[in-house]
Amino acid sequence: MAETTTIRKIYDELKGIKEDVTFIKRHMFDPDTIMTTEESRRFEESLKELKEGKATSLSELKKELGL
Repeated sequence: MAETTTIRKIYDELKGIKEDVTFIKRHMFDPDTIMTTEESRRFEESLKELKEGKATSLSELKKELGL
């Protein structure tokens, strides 16, 4: 009887842990998806340069570098 109770307690604990892990996995975020202020500024600057035609395409850059 004591063994059954112990196994049941272990099972219940594992079930609770599994639920906690599932909750954490659903609610955690990827820190790489959040830009710093500096990254955001540089991104906006890059978009502006692209719209103004100041950006260099990858193929052009490869030509310039002789690749």
